[in-house]
Amino acid sequence: MTLQDYARSERATVTVDWVILTAALVGLSLAVTGVVAEGLGKAVDELSRILSNIEINTEF
Repeated sequence: MTLQDYARSERATVTVDWVILTAALVGLSLAVTGVVAEGLGKAVDELSRILSNIEINTEF
């Protein structure tokens, strides 16, 4: 099977579809990761601020 035959075949179309779907999924995953990481960073900063203001009594 030559490259031209493959390009005209249905298998090539399916391959292109899968490449496009995979690229879209990777792009969406990166976008979601960025949003979640930003929100998680803010939550961690707030938790750190709250915990640093707590006094721990070590005397009995």
